[in-house]
Amino acid sequence: MLKEFKEFAMKGNVVDMAVGIIIGAAFGTIVKSLVADVIMPPIGLLLGGVDFSNLFLTIKQGATAGPFTTIAEAQKAGAVTINYGMFINTIISFLIVAFAIFMVIRGLNTMKREEEAAPEEPTEKDCPKCFTSIPIKALRCPNCTSELSAQS
Repeated sequence: MLKEFKEFAMKGNVVDMAVGIIIGAAFGTIVKSLVADVIMPPIGLLLGGVDFSNLFLTIKQGATAGPFTTIAEAQKAGAVTINYGMFINTIISFLIVAFAIFMVIRGLNTMKREEEAAPEEPTEKDCPKCFTSIPIKALRCPNCTSELSAQS
């Protein structure tokens, strides 16, 4: 059973998938940091100093009554909140990841099109007498010695 698992785990697709998942998780962390630490602060500044990560609505007060200035204070008091600022950050993160994946797919499709674009000219033809494959410029078949016209 252990041997079968080892064979399964060492197949190319499984290893490739594992590497993809690990790189994807690391990429997600980078994008989250990009959104939270680089993109959202200037946007918040342009919108009057708004910190998107702390935008929330209190729908039920907790053990201590609000108003709460941060999500952490509201959660500490046991309040129920809708954290729409975090949702905005998540949407922006998703759009960045989707754009990055789109660019990778676009690059792959371009490479595929380049490979398919130039079909090779034939280098061989079939002899009309013996039907063996011969060079396209041959004027006589090397197998049956039939003379070939320049058109065949």
